[in-house]
Amino acid sequence: MQSDMAGTPVSAICQALPDRVEVRGRDLAGDLMGRLSFTEYFHLLVTGREATEEQRFFLDLLLVAIAEHGMMPSNVAARMTLAADPGSLQGAVAAGILGCGPVILGTSELCAKLLEEAHARVLAGQAPADAARDMAHEIRDAGARAPGFGHPVHRPLDPRAERILELADARGASGPHVALARAFGGAVAEAWGRPLTMNVSMPIACVLLDLSYPVSAVKAIPILARTASLLAHLAEEQDEPIGLELAAKAEEAVEYER
Repeated sequence: MQSDMAGTPVSAICQALPDRVEVRGRDLAGDLMGRLSFTEYFHLLVTGREATEEQRFFLDLLLVAIAEHGMMPSNVAARMTLAADPGSLQGAVAAGILGCGPVILGTSELCAKLLEEAHARVLAGQAPADAARDMAHEIRDAGARAPGFGHPVHRPLDPRAERILELADARGASGPHVALARAFGGAVAEAWGRPLTMNVSMPIACVLLDLSYPVSAVKAIPILARTASLLAHLAEEQDEPIGLELAAKAEEAVEYER
């Protein structure tokens, strides 16, 4: 099948040669291996640039913050998949990752888009508080949920979110996107008529944006982090299986109608 796109297809990530592997223009074995941590390597792969110390620190921090949160649907799906096919570790990981959508894990991307739109309004001359208030009311009037706000467990504060913002302030990494995230906290409370917990997705987004991480790649952070967690759950599932019990409990919990 021919592509309708003009020009020669290109990639700037990696090429394997007879005597070496080049990643982002660097010699994998001769330069990167032994020098970069996996976090730094991930940053290089995604952005094409080596991480600064602050980018490395906060990327590490965010990966730790979002990796694990108990028996979430993604972990349950992975465990039940492995129980059904014990030889398919990769299939079980895939089952868990497929559930990483906006309800469970993908709101950091929505937060990043929200903050970028608000930042564009600020650059156009609107005050940050006004931009946040207007956008919060627009979301409320549309009957939508405010990305990054509300949590079924953590109330009134999400400890992960608070810690991220605390460290961003302490290390001088808080910039205009962190300020907008905080402005949204008050704006959302006003629009909804009650305070809503700022969950971990909003600090992930605002800190990454203030550290020049691209909006298009923000969702990669929770996906990478939860992959590590899924592997931990699946290792435990192999030693202490509960996947079939989870399935049985689901069967018991559902009332079937005729």
